Amino acid sequence: MLLFTDDELLLKKLSQMGNSLERLDSAINWEIFRPALFRIFGNPKKNPSKGGRPPYDYLMMFKILLLARLYNLSDDDMEYQLHDRLSFRHFVGCDAEKIPDAKTIWLYRERLTKSGKEQELFDSFYSTLEEEGLLAHKGQIVDASFVKVPKQRNTRKENEQIKEGEEPEVWSSAKRSQKDTDARWTKKGGVDHFGYKNHVCVDSKSKLIKSFEVTSASVHDSNVLADICDTHEPVFDDSAYTGKSVPEGCKHYTARRSYRNKPLTDDDKKFNRKLSRIRCRVEHVFGFIENTMKGSTFRGVGIKRAKTNVTLTNLVYNICRFEQIKRLNLNTWA
Repeated sequence: MLLFTDDELLLKKLSQMGNSLERLDSAINWEIFRPALFRIFGNPKKNPSKGGRPPYDYLMMFKILLLARLYNLSDDDMEYQLHDRLSFRHFVGCDAEKIPDAKTIWLYRERLTKSGKEQELFDSFYSTLEEEGLLAHKGQIVDASFVKVPKQRNTRKENEQIKEGEEPEVWSSAKRSQKDTDARWTKKGGVDHFGYKNHVCVDSKSKLIKSFEVTSASVHDSNVLADICDTHEPVFDDSAYTGKSVPEGCKHYTARRSYRNKPLTDDDKKFNRKLSRIRCRVEHVFGFIENTMKGSTFRGVGIKRAKTNVTLTNLVYNICRFEQIKRLNLNTWA
């Protein structure tokens, strides 16, 4: 006769109800990230501790960062939820007696940021997507989304100095650590935005993110077009990219726009309607990131931390999309 603990009974009940974290855990081979994590943080087996508590498992801490990004949780909230929710502990692989505190989670993310190698984690999973044949390579959609940060209450003089690449001398070290001098203002559709941009290139069939770039909000979408596109694939984008070059061998399909005294012709409108049926798929990507993950905001300071945040955001999206494709058998393009 098998006897189950209370935790096991609860996990079984959650599984019957549809545990989304359990589905993710079963779909992903998390060990593919371990080599990259060792390159970023060093192999703990080669650097044994000289006493004290052993370090937390890198993969466990990485999954905590992914979980915090998926649910848009601060480090303090993440610590609380790990204590409160069995499903969270089961997903990351820790028990109630060995839960990292908020400071440890922050330090781990900060080490990842300072390494400048967060792209390796994205690339590790991208290799899996290629091996699984989930990237059709029949077209790529390019677009950008704002990542908003808290507005800075600076004087006009301080803003002028920041634009010139200088930091106001009157700022104390404590104040300087709270000031984001990398974020910028821009206006779109008559609305002001302050922060950064997540420029993405999405596979037109699978809706998986192939590549991305992080810039301040003031950088025009078209400035990174060639950098994030693959060669020899059609590129689909909106009128903001008109007149910009794409990589060698790419056919460029850009939405046509009207000008003063030169309205769109019927052929132009027909072309735009056909193009919009393809381009609308990138809105599904941003819809998940902005609505489900609340990934259109960022609480950190500086473009390096913003890049880490966006990298984790795009990686989490790909992980969730991968699980959905496998579960629903959507890869009919393969």
